[in-house]
Order: sequence, then structure tokens, then C-alpha cells
Amino acid sequence: MFQKKLKPGYILFLCLIVLCSACKSTGETSKDDNIKFEVPVEYYKLDNGLKVILSPSDVSPTVVIGVYYNIGFRIEPRDRTGFAHLFEHMMFQGSKNLGKGEFIGLVNKNGGTLNGSTRFDFTNYFEIVPAHKLETFLWAEADRMKGLAITQDNLTNQQGVVKNEVKVNIMNQPYGGFPWLDMPQYANENWYNAHNFYGDLADLDAATLEDVQAFFDKYYKPSNAALSIVGDFDIEEAKQLIDKYFGDIPGGETIVMPDVSEEKQTEEKRFNKPDPLAPRPAIAIAYHMPERNTPEYFAMGLLDQILLQGNDSKLYQSLVQENGFSAGVGGGINYLGNMFNYNGPMLWMFNLTHDATVDADSIVAVVDEVIAGLQTDLTQENLDIALVKGRSGLYDLVSQFFGFGLVDLLCSFALFDDNPARVNELEAEFEKVDLELLKKTAREYLIPANRTILTTTPAQPES
Repeated sequence: MFQKKLKPGYILFLCLIVLCSACKSTGETSKDDNIKFEVPVEYYKLDNGLKVILSPSDVSPTVVIGVYYNIGFRIEPRDRTGFAHLFEHMMFQGSKNLGKGEFIGLVNKNGGTLNGSTRFDFTNYFEIVPAHKLETFLWAEADRMKGLAITQDNLTNQQGVVKNEVKVNIMNQPYGGFPWLDMPQYANENWYNAHNFYGDLADLDAATLEDVQAFFDKYYKPSNAALSIVGDFDIEEAKQLIDKYFGDIPGGETIVMPDVSEEKQTEEKRFNKPDPLAPRPAIAIAYHMPERNTPEYFAMGLLDQILLQGNDSKLYQSLVQENGFSAGVGGGINYLGNMFNYNGPMLWMFNLTHDATVDADSIVAVVDEVIAGLQTDLTQENLDIALVKGRSGLYDLVSQFFGFGLVDLLCSFALFDDNPARVNELEAEFEKVDLELLKKTAREYLIPANRTILTTTPAQPES
């Protein structure tokens, strides 16, 4: 669950929302070239602090219910690395009225699907179910928010599950944590951003029942959560059900979050991590991002499209097509999500595997050449294409997995900005970026002093 990314698709869902919304408001046909991207957003808070975001659409007789808690692995307790992820597993172990495994069984029996994940700044849980089962799953989510079945048996069981997940996904896989788990530990200095998010095995073993109860009491409260519903439902009915099941849950005390800021990096960092399972060398290069929601942040989103996204990108053309260093290059902003669903320091990063005959410095030299070319080669056409690609990516993100992508953005913007309607403002923010801002952002952020280079090389296993 920790690393799982949902597959993109179902663009029809979003298109119909956008077109229907526009046609209802203007009375014109969908041929209008000036149709504005906009999804319905109704936002309010319960007396206990729970943030509620509703976005109805009758495209499909389904609803997506998402509950996001403002606790991710970035701010988990010291000496308890991996605790946020461990607790994600605990949330499926039963509650007052649903026994062990019964939550999952309830979803499956009603023809739905569900999942949860731990990210930098939140832990989320969601269900996609038939629309007429909305009340059932609001009740179920409220039941585990009110109180988990926190027992030693459940804790011991899930400690074993998570440790096995670490061994299978990281320790016994080539490039297991490269670079998504490794790079933050090398590129950042603040412990909250730089520790092993998946969890050291000793720390996972050290978690106690008291730790779990204290964690739940502190973070899994309405005042630290956002609830969103997207799909086929009536707003007034949904409000009544939400108040019925969530309204009487105690809100909890205000949480003082730790300082997760990073000092400005002033010189390039280089590291190598031997990997006895890796068949070929690999390299990852990461640059610290501009502060979230600044003009430079949106400019970096467009530079990402120009440099990295798609086979027309400058890095793909240079590293793959022209120099043949690798069969592909991948990356972007926020490897464990997207450029919108985090709240703190972040990296723009890319990585590739290459033959042992290729020197890592040769790859870095080509990267530097491509980035230096931004100062002279960028044109309005490059910017226009980046805007189209970025817009397409945003639409695809919003429509992801039957509307879960929209739930994700609504909850993230509610938790981080107290403004889920930001989803309707993103396009306009990107459109404010001009060529001068693009070049300025590249000059300031895409420089050696702001980056970390991490290589991994095949190595003989330790005897």
C-alpha cells in the first residue's frame, strides 16, 4: 500500500463533468471553444473540525469516498521510522462494529474497491462503491475513526506484514528503493525529510501498543482529517448522513506540526549506493523544488513538461534518442504522488539505468548541456506545448480511477490550503507563466549547487 500509484485513465469522466457544467451554466453546446475547466466544489466544516468536500456528478452510478488524515511519514515520531505506514495497515484490522477484515469484505461484497496509502504529508483511505451504498460506507469510515481495535495481536501481525513488505519490495529487489526512497535521505538535511520512510526493521519491532494508541488519539481525529465524496449523490442527503455519522466524534486537540523546512542547498552533493542485486548501473539527479504555490513552483511544473515528460521532452531526446545512454528516462515532481498532493520541501527528480561502459559523468555533462540550453533555446512554442501537455495531465489526474484523482486533490487542498476549490484555479496559475519566468526559474533552481546526484552500481553481495 505504501508505494502504490493508481493507474491514469477514464478521461471521459472529467470531460463530461466539464462539458455538462459549462452547458448548464451557459446553455451553449460543447462546441464552445471558451469552455472553462471547472468541477463543482461544496466545502464546509463540522463543529468538530472535520473538513468536508462534496463534488457531485451523475456520469456514473458510483461514489468515491475518501478520508485523508493530515499525518504522513514526513512527520512520524523519531525512533519510530515507518510508523505512519504501519498505522495505515492497522486501520484495516477492525473497529467497534466491524471485525478483523470485515471492512474489506463489506466493500468487496458490494462490488466496490478500496485502498489506502501513506504519503509525505497524509495517509488516505478510499472506497469506490455503488451510489446507493453511500450511507453504508460513511458509517464504516466513521466507525474506524471513532476507534480502532488496537490489540497486541493485531499489532504483532501487522509488524510482521510490514517487515515482510520491506524485505520483498526493498531489500530483495534490484533498485528496491532507488531512487524514490533513497534520494530524500541523501538530498535533504532535516530528519523529517531525510529518514527512512519505509521503516528500519528495528524501529518497526520497537513499536508498542501504547505507541499505537497514542498515535491514533493524536492524529486520527476529525480536526486533523478531510472527507470528500465525488460521484452520484444528493448534496443535502450527503450532508445529513455526514452529520449523523461523523458529527458526534470528538474533534481532538490542535496538533503542532514539526518544522520540516530545509536550508537552502549551496553545493552539489554526490553519493553512490552499491546494489548487489542490480544488473546495471543507474543514476538519479534531484533538484530542490521552489516553494509550493509560488510563481516559480508553477514554472517548474512546466519545465518538467519541457525537460522530462514524454518522448518529445528535451532530456529524453538527448539522453535516449541522440546519445543512446538508456532505453528511457523517467521522473517528475514528487515520486510518491504528483506536484499537487504534498505540503513541504520536495524534489524534482529523474533517473535512468545505463550500461557499465557509460560513465555517469558523461550523463551529467549532457544534462548540464540541455539545461544550459534553456537560456537560449526556449521559445514561445515550447511554452505553448508545455501548457497543452500540462493541461492534459491535469485533466487525466482529476479523472483518475473513476474520480479518485479528484478526491485526492480536493482533500489535499483542504488539508494544506483550507481551499479545495484551488482545483479550479490551477490552469490559470500555469497560464500566468511566461518565457522570462521559465528562464528565471531554471537559472535559480536547475543549477549544480541545488542538486544531488545518486548513483547505484552493481556490487558483490557481502559474505
